[in-house]
Amino acid sequence: MDRRVADILIKGGRVIDPSQDLDRVTDVAIRRGRIESLARVGKGAMANFGAVINANGKVVCPGLLDMHVHLREPGYEHKETVLTGCRAAAAGGFTGVACMPNTNPPIDDAATVKMILEKANEAKFSVWPIAAVSPGREGKALTEMAELVETGAIGFSDDGSPIHDSHLMRTALEYSRMLGVPIIDHAEDHSLTVLGSMHEGKASAILGVRGMPCIAEDVIVARDILIAEYTGGHLHIAHLSTATSLDLVRQAKKRGVHVTCEVTPHHLTLTDQDVRASGLDPNWKMSPPLRSADDVKALRKGLKDGTIDFIASDHAPHHLDDKDTTFEDAAFGIVGLETTLGVILTELVAPGVVDLPTAIALMSTRAAETFSLPVGTLKRGSAADITVFDPEAEWTVEPGDFRSKSVNTPWAGRTLKGRATDVVVQGRLYRK
Repeated sequence: MDRRVADILIKGGRVIDPSQDLDRVTDVAIRRGRIESLARVGKGAMANFGAVINANGKVVCPGLLDMHVHLREPGYEHKETVLTGCRAAAAGGFTGVACMPNTNPPIDDAATVKMILEKANEAKFSVWPIAAVSPGREGKALTEMAELVETGAIGFSDDGSPIHDSHLMRTALEYSRMLGVPIIDHAEDHSLTVLGSMHEGKASAILGVRGMPCIAEDVIVARDILIAEYTGGHLHIAHLSTATSLDLVRQAKKRGVHVTCEVTPHHLTLTDQDVRASGLDPNWKMSPPLRSADDVKALRKGLKDGTIDFIASDHAPHHLDDKDTTFEDAAFGIVGLETTLGVILTELVAPGVVDLPTAIALMSTRAAETFSLPVGTLKRGSAADITVFDPEAEWTVEPGDFRSKSVNTPWAGRTLKGRATDVVVQGRLYRK
């Protein structure tokens, strides 16, 4: 449920704020939708708050952000809408999402950006539109980038389609430098992945399924980095999935190239052998595909050394008809808004791959920094976008309980440890 509360007290939680290098048990006082203090509040003052959240044994952190989400509206409302996507995000512990432009029509003009923002306002949730680089995502010319940024777009991508034309990428990055926003590329050379359905490797060979080789991603990442280095624009690599691409980003950062990247929970935890073990379940089909164990190992190293800027779900909802077919014919993509926190806590934090403050930074503070958003912090006076979660709560993934319209997940039936209990978005309290 959700309700507007003027003043909220979050009592006795473990407050972790990477933006302030803060990790201690205390209270968080919210007044008129903003952080008033991070200090103990006496019992006598508790009556002055409209709502008191008992956070004993729970973690309180800057609101989690998912900067790669497909809300499907306009055009594919049977899969998801801005409203249902926002509800799924809140249920998963997120306080804000960035929506990708591969809708129908695409988010390629100011009117569509305004429509998304109006829908988000109706949902009373934070949504930041990513606009298309090219009209119709056709890769032939640039959209009206300055107008789109002025209207509310925070970046540009033809997601689902790479920017194949190098001159267009160069021009887009030059404009991005002037506008102060990133160009987000879906790094995939389609000539190398045509008719492919999963990672090209031993598993695909055994299964007799045409593969999608790592080099299809690597060659685009290499080209993009060189163009970004030449132009000085901000390049962001979406859903990076290979060891070579990660190392290309690592070396580019050392040279001072303005390049950032994101990685998904599934590419950090699952492999192509899991696809094989699933019996080619279409809910395990995604783009980029699940890679090898060596790629997963490399990506986890990238979390530790700081090469990876943040984690994003690539939430890609599909109607049952899109997945109720053969693996080769099924649509690419899985939902992730309602499982990301649990997967990261269970598969990465619990075994010690990363510590809890680092995981929170990867899902909040560093995402906000990458897009220059005024969130991802609990500093006094900042907007009160806050996530409260129980790190010990065990739960089983039941797709039928999702707030999303879609249920295409490889995590169905899995027991995860860690779940959001409360989120505060723009002064509005969402509770389980």
